[in-house]
Formats: sequence, structure tokens, C-alpha cells
Amino acid sequence: MKAKTVKGNWSLRTKKVELSCVFLCIFFFLAGYFGSSFIDHSQEDEYDLRLMQRSRGKLLEKSKEETEHRLLNVGESGDNFITSIPYQILSLKPRALYFPNFASAEQCETIIEIATKKGLTPSAVNLPPGVPQESTRSIRSSSGAFYSVFDDKTGVLDAIEEKISKATQIPRNHGEDFNILRYKVGQKYNSHYDAFNYGKFDPRNSQRMASFLLYLTDVEEGGETMFPFENGLNMDGSYGYAECIGLRVKPRKGDGLLFYSLFPNGTVDRTSLHGSCPVIKGDKWVATKWLRNQELEDYLTGTSN
Repeated sequence: MKAKTVKGNWSLRTKKVELSCVFLCIFFFLAGYFGSSFIDHSQEDEYDLRLMQRSRGKLLEKSKEETEHRLLNVGESGDNFITSIPYQILSLKPRALYFPNFASAEQCETIIEIATKKGLTPSAVNLPPGVPQESTRSIRSSSGAFYSVFDDKTGVLDAIEEKISKATQIPRNHGEDFNILRYKVGQKYNSHYDAFNYGKFDPRNSQRMASFLLYLTDVEEGGETMFPFENGLNMDGSYGYAECIGLRVKPRKGDGLLFYSLFPNGTVDRTSLHGSCPVIKGDKWVATKWLRNQELEDYLTGTSN
């Protein structure tokens, strides 16, 4: 009886081993099949991705070549060449664009020299008649000078103004004179709008639609251009106009910043509120060009400020 029992148990164990081997074989077969399929698909996806990137690169190269060799006939104010001015979109609320290396270091230094020779005076704020400028010193504490391209014998301001016109697609005769500003340590400009009630604060029958800032120096610390209402933030009425918050653009020598104060329909963009953070370390120089929504009659006289 014991022999039969041992034999039966042995037979049972043998069948279990055989079944286990069958299951293992099936498992490894399926794993190998699906694994190879996954690898094949991964390789195909990777190949497709490389092919798409290569095709996109060729398409861009082709477009560039066609652009360079298929110029169109132009009008009297057009160019017979392609203009390339790189920029980065910083914000859509407000519309703000950043232009790296817009001017050379030599051009920046020449503009600072021009303003220094003319002499700087305390910066003013547009105020109603009868309100003294001394009351605004805590709001705007920089110094500066207005300078027309027609008074610049170096030709630098003329070249910069021409480039600003191309970058903004706004004619040159819509621009005020350059306002070349210097901010020393501790100096600032509280948040404000460049667009204002021109009937009350300005005799011109036009509005500032955009502003272009050309940074003439690097600033070690502070001095950022801030947009506290960027993307609709901080607009609950609690903002005090002096805090340096929101989107902040660090000044870099030769770089440009363009932002629009008006919507295309001519109304003021409330998110275009901006200011200059206090300079903590270093010296901030900037050349500002305000652009109007109408031609300035006094542009050619060099007194459009």
C-alpha cells in the first residue's frame, strides 16, 4: 500500500511540474512577443519623431531660402530686403515684447554721452495746470533729457528710431523725442499709465499708444520695469502703486522692451500699468520712445516732446 501511495504522489508531482513548465513557456512566449512588438513600435515612434523634426527643419530652411530669393515689388516707403528683428513675447496682457541685442554697446554708450553733454534735469510728470512738479518727487525721482534725432550729429538716434519703426510698424513721425533717463541708487518711478487724458494733460489731440524702452546699461540689482496688473493680477483695488510686484523685466544693456498702452480699438489697456522699481545697486540708463496713435505735426521741427 505504501508503494502505491508513493507512486501516486510521484505521478501527481510530475504532472504539476509539467503543467508549470507549460505555463512558463506560454508566459515567456507572450512576453517575448509583446515585448518585441513594444520595442518595434517604440523604435517606429522614435523614427517618426526624428523624421518629423527633420522634415520641419527642411521646411523652415526652404521657407527661408524662398523668402530670401522671392522678394516682392515694394511701394515708395517699402524695403527691397528682408528685415529680421528677433523678439520674445513676454505677455499678452498687456502686449509686451522683448528685443534682445536691439542696440550695440557702442550705440548705448553714445546715447548716454549725448544726454550727459546736454545736461539732465529732474524728470517731470504730466499734471493738471497749477499743480507743482515738486509734489511728485516721491513718485518719480529720476533725471533725464529730451533729445531729437535732428539734433544728433552722430546718427545713432536716427538709426535706433528707424529700427523701432520697423519693429513696431508705427511710422517715425508718430514718435515723440527720445527721453533719455538716468536712475541712481534709490530712484524709481511709481506705477502709472503712459496713456492719459490728453485733453486735460496734453495739448496734442492724440494718445500714446505704445512705448519702447531701450536699456542703455546693465543694472546689478533692482531697476526692473514692472507690470503689476499683468494678466489681470492685483486689480482688486488693494495695490498701492509703489510696490514692485507682477511681471518684472530686468534691464540689460542693448535690449529693448515694447509694450502697448491701447487696445486696437483705441481704449486704454488697464493691464499696461507699469513702473520702474528702485535701483538697489548700480546705475540705470534708459532711452524711451513714446509712440502716438496719430502723426505729430511738430515731428519735423524736433520739438515733439
